[in-house]
Amino acid sequence: MQSLGEVSENNGQELSENGSLWDQMTEIVKFSGPAVGLWICGPLMSLIDTAVVGQGSSIELAALGPGTVLCDYTSYLFMFLSIATSNLVATSLARQDKNEVQHQISILLFVGLACGILMLIFTKCYGRWALTAFTGAKNADIITAANKYVQIRALVWPAWLVGWVAQSASLGMKDSWGPVKALAVASAINGIGDIVLCRFLGFGIAGAAWATMVSQVVAAFMMIVALNEKGYNGFAISIPSRNEFVQIFTLAAPAFVAIMSKIAFYALLVFFATSMGTKTVAAHQVRELLKSLVIIGTLSGLILGSIGTAIPLLFPKIFSSDPEVIREMHKVLIPFFVALCAAPPINCLEGTLMAGRELKFLSISMSGIACLGTLLLLVLSRSGYGLTGCWLGLVAFQLSLFTVLLRRLTLPDGILYSEDLIRYQLGNTKTV
Repeated sequence: MQSLGEVSENNGQELSENGSLWDQMTEIVKFSGPAVGLWICGPLMSLIDTAVVGQGSSIELAALGPGTVLCDYTSYLFMFLSIATSNLVATSLARQDKNEVQHQISILLFVGLACGILMLIFTKCYGRWALTAFTGAKNADIITAANKYVQIRALVWPAWLVGWVAQSASLGMKDSWGPVKALAVASAINGIGDIVLCRFLGFGIAGAAWATMVSQVVAAFMMIVALNEKGYNGFAISIPSRNEFVQIFTLAAPAFVAIMSKIAFYALLVFFATSMGTKTVAAHQVRELLKSLVIIGTLSGLILGSIGTAIPLLFPKIFSSDPEVIREMHKVLIPFFVALCAAPPINCLEGTLMAGRELKFLSISMSGIACLGTLLLLVLSRSGYGLTGCWLGLVAFQLSLFTVLLRRLTLPDGILYSEDLIRYQLGNTKTV
């Protein structure tokens, strides 16, 4: 999956420096429109699981909380693979060196495969322990059901991360439709599989896990095939040299810290809830581009927030027929709406800073805000605010992050006003 920062970095050179705001927005939408599906697909699969499983068992519905956190949120730890792949592939393409592109893809496929195998081993050996530490030993029924879900989905880790590298390579080549097609097929397989295995055959949470696992294998295979159709071998794997590994690490480490901070905070939200039962662009052009991104992000957030809030408000029984669950959902609709509205503009600001290689600032700021957010969560939890407190904590985290990132971009020495843009050159991986 790919952030808007990578979109702006890979495609910023194609935006005319004298182009209108509307032209810029059109260019962004042409590329990032399909790419939005890449972000939607993962949560959509978990949403499908939730909707289907929730009709059968409240315990299994509750188990999907820690289960999907361990599967989906931990996958975001490997976002560095996406960032490194798209950056290295785009840099090699800018040099018009196809052999170098293939080599970069091959070594990153190895890294993805190695990470996938390690995650498979970790989940098999320590999955239940992680769920217990996350959920609490007193929730034995939830842990058992969640572990069943996690152990099945763990089988896809090697294939999924290899497919992720293939997907990011396609995005680095400015192809967002290929990966979207693969994930659309995967979502359809997941939805049909959930209905058949859970509703008709009665496999419950295990059926949801099998459906998601198979759909992810299919998506990974289709992403590799799409890469092969571009003239590259998506099955060629090479072990990176020490220098190559350092290059990948230099690119990925700051982003990893930033992502880790966000994941840790989001995971804490679920924990507390569960415990309750590109080439340089001129400075002026960058400012116009950011304006386009923020407008699109704000509109997207409003649409997303409206839809996301309307569904649990008007059709709560899609997810669960339990009256207590429905009441708890309705209590948090307002902070839920604010959080959904804030997420896309924040991603736009994050992406702009990533395109400017402000990765060190991102890692430090996100880590700090995550720590403060954790303290707020502790206070709200101990004060008896319950699930509402968790969502209020998320809103505070989102608004704080938006304020800090926007402030950084609008500083006189920030990338929006800097005339010395040498440090923002494409391929300058030594900045951080």
